[in-house]
Amino acid sequence: MSLSPAVDTTSLPDWTIKDTRMSQPEPTARIEKHAAGAEYDFREGCAITEWWNHPADDAVSVVRARVAAGAVTRWHRLHGTTERYLLLEGAGRVEVGDQPPASVGPGDTVVIPPGQRQRITNIGNADLVFLAVCTPRFRDDNYEDIDSSGER
Repeated sequence: MSLSPAVDTTSLPDWTIKDTRMSQPEPTARIEKHAAGAEYDFREGCAITEWWNHPADDAVSVVRARVAAGAVTRWHRLHGTTERYLLLEGAGRVEVGDQPPASVGPGDTVVIPPGQRQRITNIGNADLVFLAVCTPRFRDDNYEDIDSSGER
């Protein structure tokens, strides 16, 4: 004996008995491998390794950034893009917008809203390493160098 009543599906509209999940393609998993030595010097004053920045995925980009001991990146801003620094190694001092400078280190996250001026200084004796996660993804035309503009 069944506890649930029988349902006569012949009297129901078609949309109630269709499984819409069957008509949508499943996302495809992928693994991206990056060759050793893919790091390059970026005009901002740090070394970058692109981990993910693909036109087919406009939602996000991820780079590994490395700032040498004693180095300071240039003042810059990203238009239309929120950037997050996820600190992995080293010691730094970050400056964002009109906020006072703040010390940062491994485990810290810095959230930088679109259009905010920013720079980071390595205040340690070893490399400062962090992931820079941008949403939507980083595009060069969203980058503005303001170091020489005198803007604060």
